[in-house]
Amino acid sequence: MKSMRSLTGVCALAAVLAAIPAAAGQNDADNTEKNVRDRNEKTLTPPDQGGNASDRELTAAIRRAIVQDDSLSTNAHNVKIVTVDSVVTLRGPVKSAAEKAAVASKAEKAKGVKRVDNQLEVETK
Repeated sequence: MKSMRSLTGVCALAAVLAAIPAAAGQNDADNTEKNVRDRNEKTLTPPDQGGNASDRELTAAIRRAIVQDDSLSTNAHNVKIVTVDSVVTLRGPVKSAAEKAAVASKAEKAKGVKRVDNQLEVETK
């Protein structure tokens, strides 16, 4: 009898948890388009990071500058930074056009950067 009540409680909890995304108006995440885009050989992803010390140091310096800026969102703090031959590619979502410009500016100001390819995307609601 006790195990039946436990099972009933578990089933009820599972039903409640399953209903939460629907009640909140949320859908399952679907990154299919981005995943297809990221398979394109021309799209840089973190595994493409340059292997030399100067590229790694540039990426680290840019990351520090971005993370130290408390005015930036969590998304901005977590953008992808890929440096190859001192050319920096920025990718990922940010909250606003101003935030996109601020992140790009920090990358451009890093000593040794040749060019910044700003592929940051402003989130739409």
